[in-house]
Amino acid sequence: MADRRTFRLMLLILGLVFAFLYIPISVLVGLSFNAGGMPTAWTGFSLKWYGALFANQDILRAAGNTLIVGLVSAAISTVLGTLLAIGVEIRRRKGSVLETLIFAPMVIPDIVLAIALLSFFSLLDVRLGLHTVIMAHVVFNLAYVCAVVRARLKSFDWSIVEASTDLGASTLTTLRRVVLPVLAPAIIAGGLLAFTLSVDEFIIAFFTAGAQRASITLPMQIYGMIRFGVTPEINVLATLVIGFSLVTLALSQRLNRGGLPGQ
Repeated sequence: MADRRTFRLMLLILGLVFAFLYIPISVLVGLSFNAGGMPTAWTGFSLKWYGALFANQDILRAAGNTLIVGLVSAAISTVLGTLLAIGVEIRRRKGSVLETLIFAPMVIPDIVLAIALLSFFSLLDVRLGLHTVIMAHVVFNLAYVCAVVRARLKSFDWSIVEASTDLGASTLTTLRRVVLPVLAPAIIAGGLLAFTLSVDEFIIAFFTAGAQRASITLPMQIYGMIRFGVTPEINVLATLVIGFSLVTLALSQRLNRGGLPGQ
């Protein structure tokens, strides 16, 4: 009886937590289909604000910048993060200093990392723009990709590498034909995670983008719009970003757990 009461209490607490997290998001998604101009009062179902959003050139430009930053930074961080994970596992050294250096960007507050990167770019007299946002996001995403790939390497059978070497394969051939195919689901999952984090990231992009309007990303555009009040277009934009992030994260989790689709 006591166990049953404890179980029910845990379910109640879990339900309250999920309600606290997801009811506001559900309300926002519902209001994105609101026909009226008031963003917080329901007046009927309509898709007109979705059409208005896709006719807004500033939002489309910011979305294009976000895709460029996300794709390029995810590609670079995936390659570097994968190589870093393989290198660390091959060395088999579990030093706390090495672990701290690798995963520091994950635990350092975004505002601190953003100020540090801005100071670094200013010290080198680098002109700020999309290229600096991409470099900053690579630093931010690298640890996440490394963590995902290393998790896959924990169950990696290193005997197949030894067998490949014994059969005469070079190090590069072994990496390309043996190691990377086995790690492919984790690599893709890490890349998708890096892309999602880059699309949603605001603080680092805000500090490293500079003052040029051509380097504004989608989160920065949302921030600029919401300063003048919440509009139906912001609800629509937030709904699309949430949906895109959920789909990408779900695919990343699916790949990281079971492998490529169809396997």
